[in-house]
Amino acid sequence: FEIDDRSKAGLAVQKAFLKDDSVGKLLRLDYRPRTGPMRKLRVKLEVDTNPPEGAQYEVRTLDFPFPSPVRVHDLPSLFAGKLHALLCREYMKGRDWYDFIWYTANRTPVNYELLHTSLMQTGPWQGQALDVDSEWCVTALRTIVETIDWKRAAADVMPFIKPNEQPSLEFWSKELFLTQSAKMAE
Repeated sequence: FEIDDRSKAGLAVQKAFLKDDSVGKLLRLDYRPRTGPMRKLRVKLEVDTNPPEGAQYEVRTLDFPFPSPVRVHDLPSLFAGKLHALLCREYMKGRDWYDFIWYTANRTPVNYELLHTSLMQTGPWQGQALDVDSEWCVTALRTIVETIDWKRAAADVMPFIKPNEQPSLEFWSKELFLTQSAKMAE
């Protein structure tokens, strides 16, 4: 068992990688591909040592490896985190936009308090006086949506999508994401 400390002093989010060649002993999980030897499992932990305020939580029960309660962000708080990534990430990540479609298709409300405190903490709006609501968010998203190369975004997410879902990526366009964004104001 070895730990790679990749954290940098002074950063709010600290990172560490846990590695072990004998996964079965450490995690009591079998990870064996269909063919070949046991595979190395890498677990990346990121701990936000200064999380923005406003998140809401719920308790969910995991079934595997045994039933146990876990405290997690509720869906509106998760959506706020995803929106923060979409609005502030310095590079385009197709998986974020794939998730965005899921949240908007399911009419997930946004925890605007958490989004606001996140924007105040990091990103291009850090420290600015903002009135973060659905109208502000749709306008900010529209600006970003209009700049993205949607063919490249679709190609970025393709390796993570099941083959039967991949044809839907052909519809990724500025118009699709503007329509999805507008659902947030309804």
